[in-house]
Amino acid sequence: MPDRPPALAGPSLAQLRALIAVADSGGFGEAAAEYGVSQSTLSEAVAKLEALAGRPLLRRTPAGTVPTEAGARALEHARAAVQAAADALLAAQEEDAGLSGTLRVASFRSTATHLLPPALAAFRRRHPRVSVTLIDGEACGGGGPAVRAGRVDLGVVVAEEGTDLRLTPLVQDEYLFVAPASRGVHPVTFAELGAQPLILTPYRDTCHQRIRRYLTEHGVRLTGLTEVEQDSVTLSMVSHGLGVTAMPRLALLPLPPGLVALPLPEPLTRPLALAVLPQRAGLPIIRAFTQAVLAHLPAPELPGQEPGSLPVPVPAPAPN
Repeated sequence: MPDRPPALAGPSLAQLRALIAVADSGGFGEAAAEYGVSQSTLSEAVAKLEALAGRPLLRRTPAGTVPTEAGARALEHARAAVQAAADALLAAQEEDAGLSGTLRVASFRSTATHLLPPALAAFRRRHPRVSVTLIDGEACGGGGPAVRAGRVDLGVVVAEEGTDLRLTPLVQDEYLFVAPASRGVHPVTFAELGAQPLILTPYRDTCHQRIRRYLTEHGVRLTGLTEVEQDSVTLSMVSHGLGVTAMPRLALLPLPPGLVALPLPEPLTRPLALAVLPQRAGLPIIRAFTQAVLAHLPAPELPGQEPGSLPVPVPAPAPN
C-alpha cells in the first residue's frame, strides 16, 4: 500500500483560546491579567498558532493588539471551534437529571429589570447548578453582535436586528409619548409631536432610529431635537418642561412622579426576541432557559385600564 501523506498538525483549543483572549482584550498583558495566565504562555500559544497558519494573526498598533485580515478570518472559526468543544458536553446533559454550567445573557437594561427576573428566579429554582450572568447588551455592543461573536449565549434583541439568529419572540414593547403631567391625558396628535422639542437617545441608538422613521413616515417635522444618553436624565428634563419624548414602555417603569405616558397617535412597537446561534438552540441548557422566559412573560393588557397608565406589553406570537 502506498504511504499516506503525514496528517497536518491542527491547532489546539488552548492556542485558539489564546488568540481569542488577546484579540478580545486588546493586548497580551491585558489578556494575561483578565484570564489569570502568564503573558509568556499566551505569547507562546499565539506564536505556535501563527506558525501553523504560516502568517501573522495579530499585530500591535498604538491602540492595542488587533487581528490582521487573516487573523479576523481565523477568529471567526476559532470562536466556533472553542464553543463547539464546550457544547459537546452541554449537549450530553439531560434536563430531568439536572443541568449545570454557565449561561451569559445579554439584555437591555429595561428588559433585565422588568422582563427577565421572574424567569431567572424560576430557572434558578429548577436548575440550581446553572450560573446565569446578565450582561448589559448596550455596553457589549448589542445583544445580536455579542451572540454572533460568542461573547454571550443568548441575547434579548429587537427582532429585525437578528434575522440570521434563531429568534424566540417575547413581547411587543409599545412606545409611549411622555410629557409633564400638567398636559393631561387627552389623545396625542402628530401636530403635537412636531410642535414641541423632542428629547431622544443618541442617533446611533436603535430607539432613536425607530422613532425618527416613525415621525418621517407620518410627515412630522422636528422643531428641535436634544440627544441624551441616560433615560433617567431624559425623564428629568421632560418633567422640567424642557421637551417631550417617546420611550418603550419597559424603559419607563416605574414612571416618575410628575409625568404622563400615553399611546402615540399610531402604534409603534419594538418586537423583542430572545436570540441564540441556530446551531446552539437545541442545547438542553439553552432550551430550558428559553422555556423559563416564555413561561414568565407578562400578561396582555387588561381591558378598562386607567387612561395615562402604563399598559402591559403584549406577548409576541410564539414561533412556528
